[in-house]
Amino acid sequence: MEPSPPPPDFDRLREIFEAIPHCRELGLEVVSIAEGKGIIRLDYHKRLVGNPERGYLHGGAITTVLDTVAGMAVLSALPEDTPIATLDLRIDYLGPAAPGRPVLASAHCYRRTASVAFVRAIAYHDDPDEPIANGVATFMLSATGFSISEAARVDREC
Repeated sequence: MEPSPPPPDFDRLREIFEAIPHCRELGLEVVSIAEGKGIIRLDYHKRLVGNPERGYLHGGAITTVLDTVAGMAVLSALPEDTPIATLDLRIDYLGPAAPGRPVLASAHCYRRTASVAFVRAIAYHDDPDEPIANGVATFMLSATGFSISEAARVDREC
């Protein structure tokens, strides 16, 4: 049995994710990365409000941060040149993101096969046991899609 290749350099992965244009636009900040796990922070911005009367963040911003942290969790568990693509993403919105408060999103890649990775993710304010949203995702591995090495190449060209 061959040993598994080491996961990518987490500092480099952090830099790459924070340089992705939509991540920069939303102001996403990588809080932590470990093999198969990650946490991203989304600060509250008025431009991301979906309910102007109450000031709640738009569900699309929550979806984006959950999809991003899920992808980061998968990539942190794979060899650097493995491309991934989101196959499925399901999100249950459990409550609104409170006005003026940052949202944290954490994800765990809990299972991988030769071609698919499975991830659980949650978005919350302070306590992961009181989630704003719950997500599950599947990612195709070795597909034509996003890889760390490809992201680094594109970032250098921008």
